[in-house]
Amino acid sequence: MSTPNGSMTKAELVEEVSRVSELTKKHSEVIVDTVFKSIIDALHRGEKIELRGFGSFRLRKREPRKGRNPKTGDKVDVPPKKVPYFKPGKELKDLINREVGETSASSAPSATASSDTASV
Repeated sequence: MSTPNGSMTKAELVEEVSRVSELTKKHSEVIVDTVFKSIIDALHRGEKIELRGFGSFRLRKREPRKGRNPKTGDKVDVPPKKVPYFKPGKELKDLINREVGETSASSAPSATASSDTASV
């Protein structure tokens, strides 16, 4: 279930949640939107989000630097910024690297948050 370029869209994710949970697409969309918003809000507060067995989201700080305008070649100041970063967990890496026939629904990672991270 993915687009021709091999990526899954938000609409396809909502459809998959609806199919698996037997909820309406509208209820599934609320769930997906709430998860995304919770992750974004926690990152905005500077918190790390850890989903055991899946991975963690955190912010990385980029220092200010000198850049170059590719069109004119002029040097420009690039201000400091924060960028979101996802680090996959060991279980996710293992699941991705398994042979296709080996995966099953019972081996899906759980999404529990640790006590020192944001719970989503």
